Amino acid sequence: MQNINDLNVNFTKSADGLIPAIVQDAQSLKVLMLGYMNKEALEKTLAEKKVTFFSRSKNRLWTKGETSEHFLHLVDIAIDCDNDTILIKATPNGPVCHTGKDTCFSEKNTPGILFLEKLEQIIESRRTNVSESSYISSLFKKGINKIAQKVGEEAVEVVIEAKDINDDLFKNESADLIFHLLILLQAKGFRLNDIVQVLRERHNEKAKDS
Repeated sequence: MQNINDLNVNFTKSADGLIPAIVQDAQSLKVLMLGYMNKEALEKTLAEKKVTFFSRSKNRLWTKGETSEHFLHLVDIAIDCDNDTILIKATPNGPVCHTGKDTCFSEKNTPGILFLEKLEQIIESRRTNVSESSYISSLFKKGINKIAQKVGEEAVEVVIEAKDINDDLFKNESADLIFHLLILLQAKGFRLNDIVQVLRERHNEKAKDS
């Protein structure tokens, strides 16, 4: 995590020393809220890893969640090209808005397909930090042939359930297939984004021909 000197934030552009701080969910990438920070608020955020603003209504530092305990746990910070706006990636501990909604913009905040990135990180962790009790670690230990076999087995299960009428079983088998495919991709040295890139290139080629 950066320190305040590395970030090189220019608080002097505002007469009151406050600059906007946009908070984004680190997993879903949804914009959660907008607040304002001065130098002290940023220092406190970096030190305590809980997002702290300067409240203009309270005229003091205000840690989000200090009353509700719905803290915003700091993940990363970036500064814009003019050094006068902060982008914070955080993990929310509950609803962000005082109205009880997920975001201050009345949007639902669910990771959706971006959860696959988190799952990839877990798989990577189990691959590099081998655990005897981990199913993922055991698959990597058995090698590429066993992993590929599992993908084939799960694909067959998906086909079987697709022909049935039990939607829950179909969804569960589909989840198993995607899970094992992610493991296979990493065993081959790839990530899901590599496959997305192939799909994107195909789409672009077809768009040129149409």
